[in-house]
Amino acid sequence: MRKLVHRRITRLLFNSLLMLCITVCTAAFGQSRQISAVARGTSTQMGRIVNIDIRINSLSTAADQGILLEAFQASGSEGVANALDKMRSKGRIAITGTVGYDLNYIRRFKMPDGSVKIRFVTDRPITFGEHWYATRTVDYQLSMGEIIIRPGKGKSTGTLMPATRLRLNKKGELELETYQNPWELVNIKVWK
Repeated sequence: MRKLVHRRITRLLFNSLLMLCITVCTAAFGQSRQISAVARGTSTQMGRIVNIDIRINSLSTAADQGILLEAFQASGSEGVANALDKMRSKGRIAITGTVGYDLNYIRRFKMPDGSVKIRFVTDRPITFGEHWYATRTVDYQLSMGEIIIRPGKGKSTGTLMPATRLRLNKKGELELETYQNPWELVNIKVWK
């Protein structure tokens, strides 16, 4: 009798833990989104086309934004890259078919017209060749992008800036300086 009660309690605890695990996993991954797009080069990259995949697992907080602002005030664009490197991953970005790299800062904004704007920033992986030859690209340690998801097929737009740095202009305003021209994102598809 005692063994039977012990088995029932054990089974009940196991089932409860299993349901809790399923609930937590569903809540964590229920917010996950995947976005695929075609990145088209502009100006000097005209004619180059790559497919990209973006997976959003969670969104950054106002505290994350505060950390990045403090890092910029202390050390400029390099400080932002270092702060991003220390942040927990919020998603991934990859050229289709590659592993890609972490997105450490992702924000989502509702627009008055009902569309949704997603902005992301991450520290760009610097290749061995860039370090070895000390190319100018090493100064552009950030990758950034913005996607505006509008209701209706084919109306979403976006921009990808693979190599970027932040700086203050003469008026003291924050500017983005890109190593290459921004890439245009088209054929944007969003999956839950």
